[in-house]
Amino acid sequence: MQADIILPAFLLYDIELGMDMPELIKDKLTNLPEKPGVYMMKNRAGKVIYIGKAKVLKNRVRSYFQSGRIPDPKTEALVSKIRDFEILITDNEIEALILEANLVKEYRPRYNVDLKDDKRYPYIKITLKENFPKVLITRVLENDGSRYFGPYTDAGKMRSTVDFLHEIFPLRTCSQFPTENSPNKPCLNYQIGKCIGVCVGKASQVDYMLMINNVIKFLSGRNRELVDELHQQMQKYSEDLNFEAAARCRDQIEAMEKVIERQKVVNTDRVDRDYLGCAEVADDGCFSVLQVRDGILLGRQHYYYKTGAGDRGEFLKNFLMNYYRDSAVYPREILVGDEVSEQELVEEWLTESAGHKVSIVLPQKGQKASLLKLAESNASLLLDQLLAQKEKTKSNIPHSVYELQKVLELSRLPKMISAFDISNLGENEAVGSMVFFKNGKPFKGNYRRFKIKNVEGQDDFAMMAEVVGRYFQRVKEKKEQCPDLVLIDGGKGQLSAAVSILKSLHLEIPAVSLAKRIDEVFFPGRRESLIIPKSSPSLRLLQRVRDEAHRFAVTYHRNLRGKRAIASELDKIPGVGAVRRAHLLAKFGSVNSIKKASLTELLTCPGITKNIADSVYRYFHEQEEITSMENNANDS
Repeated sequence: MQADIILPAFLLYDIELGMDMPELIKDKLTNLPEKPGVYMMKNRAGKVIYIGKAKVLKNRVRSYFQSGRIPDPKTEALVSKIRDFEILITDNEIEALILEANLVKEYRPRYNVDLKDDKRYPYIKITLKENFPKVLITRVLENDGSRYFGPYTDAGKMRSTVDFLHEIFPLRTCSQFPTENSPNKPCLNYQIGKCIGVCVGKASQVDYMLMINNVIKFLSGRNRELVDELHQQMQKYSEDLNFEAAARCRDQIEAMEKVIERQKVVNTDRVDRDYLGCAEVADDGCFSVLQVRDGILLGRQHYYYKTGAGDRGEFLKNFLMNYYRDSAVYPREILVGDEVSEQELVEEWLTESAGHKVSIVLPQKGQKASLLKLAESNASLLLDQLLAQKEKTKSNIPHSVYELQKVLELSRLPKMISAFDISNLGENEAVGSMVFFKNGKPFKGNYRRFKIKNVEGQDDFAMMAEVVGRYFQRVKEKKEQCPDLVLIDGGKGQLSAAVSILKSLHLEIPAVSLAKRIDEVFFPGRRESLIIPKSSPSLRLLQRVRDEAHRFAVTYHRNLRGKRAIASELDKIPGVGAVRRAHLLAKFGSVNSIKKASLTELLTCPGITKNIADSVYRYFHEQEEITSMENNANDS
């Protein structure tokens, strides 16, 4: 089982003394259950940054806030950002394991392993519930009685496989079925000999299902077994004088023999195995899975990922849960190079999902160890290619950046652009934003947002001066690299305010503004504006940077208004202060959910007594009655 993480006192909170620990966390730590479940760690903004499971939630969660041994640096970084947590209780560890994997896929927390290829990979689907099943490509895995194979990370090879199946097996592709009163016209595939005539009633369901079973054997890697089966079918058709079907079997055997010749036999015991190789460089990693079916090396799947908090065993556990949760086929053995965290529990879940025993094995020598090294070599090679591509992408500067330097007559190439905007839609909550573009692309790690502190009313010029001044004052103090260009969203007034601040800070950075009306560019000290042709890539770059700054500012403004509205509504309820408001929002997620909660559900919220639950329930239901009465009066 996974050991509890013990964290250093100088970095974290001290439970007994309660130093620097938010009240919300203190309250929750005293009420943790001694049950299995999942915990979600959140940062100051309420965003989920890590999800884990525990056999005993009380012990596991409290361990994050105790002093003791120094963990790995990534776990230190995680815990230093925790400002709240949420727990979900399960009946047993298996349920907790599955819930953890599902929540990680949904939230994609910063400190969990993040599969960068986390998307819906395609499957091959055989619609077995139909009398004449089809072979299709789908990206949705459903419990509909169909047989699925995959997922396939290489969609091109998968499509080639499906094309090959349709080439050698005359499978149904149309949706036509014959009726007594109106016989169908034969489909094109039937006319060219690639369909056995389901649409015109010429296909026997027994013969068709034999063909579907052959397709399943092929996709399962049982090619030698399939050839033997085809020989038997060909013999039977010959004895029945069905020479057309016998000839079809003969052609299928020839095609399968060519496939078998190209396949590599890697073991003779014919056990289905997956060999899981892993490689890491800094925060980047790659998993490579070699799939052996019926003793034959069938293919390779690979996934890139960003490492999170925890050790290699934790990464392996998370990957296995993610990979096999969406798998349609399970091997008998999974071979890995390191111990898997909570291995027995993962094996139990795999066995339950597969319907047969699945073992996780660490080979030490022999053929299995050699194949595992091959999987690890594949992972290293793929990761090297990814890093080389990333390095190449970093060095690639789009033409629009060079064009912008030429159009604005800049002495330096504007590789880094800072853009500022103000969102001031009313008397309150005026905010500013700064977005950062590097080599023509958003660099979100450098985005900043500001609450206006020193300006009253709606003086956009003064607000722009405050935001630009606060940002570049910090840049000077931290000795950070200055951008090559400052872009101001607005006209001459906003630009003059920004330039004055830059001069007062003794910063010589080129600055321009882009007005929204006709996208004209203003320069400091120039009366005339510059109109860049609409077809110019430099204008499109400026527009994209300007619009991103505007979007970032408006989003921040909207969030603040929403929080203020939430706070004001909950604050109207007697007995609900800041702490209980936080408890309610943490439990239910939104005011709408709190409104819909029953009295019993409200009582399950930490820190909410029966009297407070009564007050909350009564407040929202009285509000509904008042609104309903007003609506009825208006209708009358």
